[in-house]
Amino acid sequence: MAFEAKKRRGVIVYLYHLRQSKQLRRYGNLQYVSRKMKYALIYMDEVDVKKTVEKLKQLRFVKAVEISNRPDITTEFSKQDHQAYKLTEEDQEKFN
Repeated sequence: MAFEAKKRRGVIVYLYHLRQSKQLRRYGNLQYVSRKMKYALIYMDEVDVKKTVEKLKQLRFVKAVEISNRPDITTEFSKQDHQAYKLTEEDQEKFN
């Protein structure tokens, strides 16, 4: 029985009032609630994101819902570093 990590996605939910922030626990793992900026960060399975976002948008106390783009961004830059730009002849002389 091997452990498989599930794909997770963060969803940012902007609220009118923070009183209802506890109700967001039903929709995923409530990770963080900002009192000053009135938003909550919820993590949920990648498979359930679309239908859960639609449910969240229908709630009265929800102002807006955004899906996090973090899983889509590449975080490994070592391979791209050498391909992105080339040194001029003048700069190559300095480094050699």
